[in-house]
Amino acid sequence: MSKTIEKRPFGRSGHMSTVTLFGAAALKNVDQSVADRTLDVLLEYGVNHIDTAPRYGVAEKRIGPWMQRHRSDFFLATKTDGRTYQAVKDQLAVSLDRLKTDHVDLLQMHALYHPDEWDSAFGDDGAIRALVEAKEEGLIKAIGVTGHGWTIAAMHKRSLAAFDFDSVLLPYNRIFYANDRYAREFDEVCAIAEERNCAVQTIKSVARGPWAAKSANYNTWYEPLSEQSDIDKAMHWCMARPRIFINTVGDVDLLPKVLDAATRYTAKPDEQTMSEFEDKSRLSTIFGLGT
Repeated sequence: MSKTIEKRPFGRSGHMSTVTLFGAAALKNVDQSVADRTLDVLLEYGVNHIDTAPRYGVAEKRIGPWMQRHRSDFFLATKTDGRTYQAVKDQLAVSLDRLKTDHVDLLQMHALYHPDEWDSAFGDDGAIRALVEAKEEGLIKAIGVTGHGWTIAAMHKRSLAAFDFDSVLLPYNRIFYANDRYAREFDEVCAIAEERNCAVQTIKSVARGPWAAKSANYNTWYEPLSEQSDIDKAMHWCMARPRIFINTVGDVDLLPKVLDAATRYTAKPDEQTMSEFEDKSRLSTIFGLGT
């Protein structure tokens, strides 16, 4: 069977990205040989978009040597958790050095959900000024914002009202979308994004729930789905949403299963199938109770 994954326009970037973007948190604590083998899996499946961050342990350092051989084949995104002008400038310089490149295609404000940090980022000496300057200098091509948790869709609406971001990133799965408030706010973010041709990236597509005590078997802070048939259902449900992208799971051993599921997507699973899957897999929230 051909290992072909659907491609979609990544917002206004002009890049046709695979629906599955490689979430490089999977490389946060692996050695270079494991990283190289994992990154080679992307070539096998035709994945052409990598999303990393300084917070992901040694991920940027592991991507750099491999990226020197494959830079022209990938849309490369990283993040910054700096909230001030100088912090962003300094962190971007380190990221470019680690990634062995003179520019990244997307630089995103990482986990911008706290109101105080938001005020700093959008202030006169804030992150936004550094991001705009870096884009003018050709160090980055696009600017995004990311976040986790039940309130992030609402915060992204605030961010989009204040700045014309090229991309957003936030959770999307069966459990999140079952929450009426989150679903409404997620839909509103997607509507704004469609109007502006802003890319929408999603995370936690194959999250099952919080880890039970002392049972963590994968390199993820939450318990992921692990059976191929379960991953298929979760992935295909998410992929049925037009225009969005899915960041892959943060575990190198589960990555091929996620990518394999993406190659076999044809249609959204019906409601009965998903309801039975949800009950069987005991899906639950990983962020506490939503309101």
